[in-house]
Amino acid sequence: MLRYPELDPIAFSVAGVNVYWYGLMYLLGFAIFVMLGRLRAHAAGSPFAPRDVEELLFYGVLGVILGGRLGYALFYNFEYFVHEPWMILVIWRGGMSFHGGLLGVLFALWLFARRRRAPFLALTDFVVPLVPLGLGAGRIGNFINGELWGRVSDAPWAMVFPHVDELPRHPTQLYEFAIEGLLLFAVLWIYSSRPRPLGAVTGLFAVGYALGRIGVEFLREPDAHVGFIAWGWLTMGQALSVPLLLVGAWLLGGRRAAGAR
Repeated sequence: MLRYPELDPIAFSVAGVNVYWYGLMYLLGFAIFVMLGRLRAHAAGSPFAPRDVEELLFYGVLGVILGGRLGYALFYNFEYFVHEPWMILVIWRGGMSFHGGLLGVLFALWLFARRRRAPFLALTDFVVPLVPLGLGAGRIGNFINGELWGRVSDAPWAMVFPHVDELPRHPTQLYEFAIEGLLLFAVLWIYSSRPRPLGAVTGLFAVGYALGRIGVEFLREPDAHVGFIAWGWLTMGQALSVPLLLVGAWLLGGRRAAGAR
């Protein structure tokens, strides 16, 4: 049995202003996006140039922050933010929704594609392999914050989170780091290294993330203020992942006949 190390969520302070590890993990994710994006843009047959990556990052950051925060307020803590709407701006203390961020990013990428007159799915196929390591960094931020812990477990790697209780629990933040971050990145990077049908890389990302999220949610303790939303076992994260899974399966299966780009 392991014990949570009680990490300080504040990395350091500058002139009395606290800088949180959670925010730094987002910055790390954005830096990884630029590094991998430039590498991907240099590959033969890339529809985008390295100079496009920074502009894509600008659009993506806006989508992640606005969509992620609004999605968290809408899906996970609506009543709280109705009474204290200014707290939507306090993003450095955590509280971001992947599914809200995804919708925000998709809208931002749609704007970028429209401005550049580029095929939307060609753009998403380019972008999605750059995303998982950033997601993994965000899960490390969750772990440092001591949030999103798992259900009680007797697994030898179960972890006690003293700020929760003295029961050993699944460290589901680390599971998601491994699945959403490392594993999904490796699969997408390898899969996208060869020409694929339009939308197939995007579809694989959607299916891979949705399956990983749905699976881990069976081990994760649901948010106390949300709980299970149906049947005594369905969580909000699982419900929001089902449409993503269906769209991803359609992109992988329905568009395969279109042939490689």
